[in-house]
Amino acid sequence: MNALRESWKLALDSLVSHRLRSALAMLGIIVGTAIVIVIAAILTGLDRSIASLLERFGTQTVLVSKLSPGADFDRFNEEQRLRKPLALEDAEAIMRSCPAVERVAAIVFTDPGRGHEDFVRVRYQAEEVFIPAQHFFGGTTDYVRVTNMNVREGRVFTESESQHRLRLAVLGYEVAQALFPNESALGKIIEANGQPLQVIGVFNRRKGNFFGTESADQFVLLPYHTFRKLYPTVREHFLMAQAFPGQLEQAVDQIRWLLRQRRKDASDKPDSFYVATAQSIIEQFRAITGAVTAVMLLLSSIGLLVGGIGVMNILLISVAERTREIGLRKCVGARRRDIVQQFLLEAISLTGSGGLLGLLVGLGIGWFLQCLYPSIPTAVPLWAAALGLLVSLAVGLFFGLWPAVKASRLEPVEALRYE
Repeated sequence: MNALRESWKLALDSLVSHRLRSALAMLGIIVGTAIVIVIAAILTGLDRSIASLLERFGTQTVLVSKLSPGADFDRFNEEQRLRKPLALEDAEAIMRSCPAVERVAAIVFTDPGRGHEDFVRVRYQAEEVFIPAQHFFGGTTDYVRVTNMNVREGRVFTESESQHRLRLAVLGYEVAQALFPNESALGKIIEANGQPLQVIGVFNRRKGNFFGTESADQFVLLPYHTFRKLYPTVREHFLMAQAFPGQLEQAVDQIRWLLRQRRKDASDKPDSFYVATAQSIIEQFRAITGAVTAVMLLLSSIGLLVGGIGVMNILLISVAERTREIGLRKCVGARRRDIVQQFLLEAISLTGSGGLLGLLVGLGIGWFLQCLYPSIPTAVPLWAAALGLLVSLAVGLFFGLWPAVKASRLEPVEALRYE
């Protein structure tokens, strides 16, 4: 134990006496470890957000749209751009003809790419908030149940109110907080792009977000037919179907078959619409993040490789500088394993310090990203911190082995004569 403690002391003294050289050797280790920590933090946060998303939409939900949600319209081909929009009649047909489907909701919204504004201004007296155009939409009465949403106060509209085109609105939590920070929103008349609407309900805060990086609680829901009255030229629909428990696959197959028949898709042609489940979207997202992770880990490994080579070079220089010291230690009884132990401890100390600094840098970057972009979830798991430190120690052990063995093989007499 005393010999080990003495070896640690010699290793640390060597690092402290060559601060600049040690810092340069640790730089690659710091960068590589920091990348691992940042990747793990972002991916873990995204995974938790995805889990919340699945919880929000439920495992039995089928999503149907004309095009893949979130994709860039300019990147679609001509056939995709010219696709016929989905309609309320499609939702009604699904409800009639798909026995595996328990309920269907139709959502109608404005399309900024077709002459509508990108944002909607929602105002109450002196307070106002701007929300994305897709977050101001109309929905059928089953929308709340399909999306597993809960009303915080008030209520949602009825089918009769929708049919009569009553100007009613149910606010997302953040919109209500922005417009009515110190009072209840119920019964108040708000304006959305100049259109008066009476607030009859406020939703609870939601978890996760499917439509983009904007807040999931920044939206305004109108009765379906009221929205169509306000925007008679709008044709874009998004459908959400909820399958009976255990019948999700059957529901997807039935919906796909029915829509292909209604849209007259040729048997040798792909679907002229997009069908997915919450789970399939999550799997696609994880496949993308997996590819990103592989690339980032490759970059991290390059940083660790560069750091490891730097550590090996530093130790080789150290062996050359301390040749006489090694010879003297051997003359007074030091064994080969004592020399190997000393230099391995020096390498591990160097990379371990770099790994610890990299961990702190990674945590700092994760915190900075969270402050700069609150929509990016970050959470550093314990396994990532432990893995970063273990990998940095392993790099020191691997790249320090050759210089340590080389030092242990020096002959005492020749080492003492070394100039």
